[in-house]
Amino acid sequence: MSFRPSLAALAAAALIALPAGCGSDSSGSRVAELAPPGTPIFAEGVVRPTGELKSNADALAMQVAGVDNLGDYIVEKLEASARDDGEPFDFASEVEPWLGERAGVFWESGDTDEANALVESTDPEATQKFIDKQVAQSKDPYSDRSYEGVDYYFGGSDGSAVGVVGDFLVQTEGERPFKRAVDASQGDSLAGEDAFSKAIAAASDGSLADVYVDVGKLIEQSGGQIDPTARQILRNAGIDPSEATAVASVVPGSDQVTVEFSSDLAGQEAPTGDASALLGSLPGSAFAGFAVSGFGKQLNEAIDSLDEEGIPDTVPPGQLKKGLKELGIDLEAVAGSLQDAAVFAEGHNEKSLGGALVLSTKGSQVTSTIANIGLLLRNVKVAGVTALGGKYSGFSIRSADLGDKPIVVAAKQGRLAIGYGLAPTLNGLASEAGKGKTLSDDPAYGDAVAALGATPIGGFADGPAALRLADALIPRSETDFEEAKKYLKSIRFLALGSATQDELATAKLIVGLK
Repeated sequence: MSFRPSLAALAAAALIALPAGCGSDSSGSRVAELAPPGTPIFAEGVVRPTGELKSNADALAMQVAGVDNLGDYIVEKLEASARDDGEPFDFASEVEPWLGERAGVFWESGDTDEANALVESTDPEATQKFIDKQVAQSKDPYSDRSYEGVDYYFGGSDGSAVGVVGDFLVQTEGERPFKRAVDASQGDSLAGEDAFSKAIAAASDGSLADVYVDVGKLIEQSGGQIDPTARQILRNAGIDPSEATAVASVVPGSDQVTVEFSSDLAGQEAPTGDASALLGSLPGSAFAGFAVSGFGKQLNEAIDSLDEEGIPDTVPPGQLKKGLKELGIDLEAVAGSLQDAAVFAEGHNEKSLGGALVLSTKGSQVTSTIANIGLLLRNVKVAGVTALGGKYSGFSIRSADLGDKPIVVAAKQGRLAIGYGLAPTLNGLASEAGKGKTLSDDPAYGDAVAALGATPIGGFADGPAALRLADALIPRSETDFEEAKKYLKSIRFLALGSATQDELATAKLIVGLK
């Protein structure tokens, strides 16, 4: 094992092995004092596992991988890898005596391959001896360097820098981030920035690790390249991505893992709403579903923006809504009639795979408008358009480019569904009338709702059903998936919920295990 991977793995172990005591307290941590100011991505966790969190992690490791002690397992893998590469080390005698309470990783850009590790040390002299030994054993040479009174090594197979900075082992991709970590330790750092302090204060108690992201900084580094439509949608939802920050916390339980998110949304008003009723009423045959509230309002604002700007070479500014209204399609009235939106997918193989977008509606405007759109398409001789018969208002479109199933648009009082395939589309409408089983009848869905507690559910996936579909779609030759299956089999459900707390938008992703 080369020197670079060994310390990278050590840093990873520091974030994977369980937190001590009551969990992390990033707001008071010293690790961020070595992260350069303006760092866009920073992760931190506690190294030494004890108490409930250790027992929870060990329980999860046993359920997922049959591992008794997660920390011991990681150390065994590290030492075995080092022996295989002819550069052995003994964790118990060479690392554990100086390993401190916390460790972190920072990235200076969105390129997550360029990680820079910070590992707290209780004995800098012993840490330096460990580094010296690893450098001496390295198959690729290192040279001695010094910066601002800090000695370090630079070299190896990938040009990494490593040394002791204060009470921390610091290892970086290249010299520049190492020097910036030294500067941060002696002056301005990420820890002193208001945006970081505010965001990290919202990190969950008892977390395994916390990840801070400066969304605005990442956008700035990309040259401001964010899709204009996506930017407008975010702003309509009260989110200014150019200034937003976010933090994610990983909290293990005995039979589930929770990832809790929060974002200050750049001081904007956080979106509100609860679409859990629509989600729960989706067809019980669905293996996954997702719902959002206030879709009609967002659509109306998007239509206004599109009408104002026009469509280049097609529709002049201010003519979109007017032109369609003359054809009997009132976009404003339709958007005003729409409420919440949900999507679902069903099927167990490629042939049976299908799904639909389902929107809850009020009034009769949507039903009549869908009928008018279908009539318009047929009148202008659009190929493959067929009116739906019976009690549903709508139409289907068949095309060789769409495969063997049509795109179906159907509406009835209270709902609009747009789907791939007639059966799933009509299933999305039928559940409103109480016909057949719905997601809320699924025991796993009920457990997902219970796991989220007071947070309204907005997304759900049935673990076994999703794995069956993936198994049917992914070739056996994909060995990575075959290896992952033995771990994925332990997932019972995925649950996603969101809420608003003061000026923060919060969300939870829960992985429930069998």
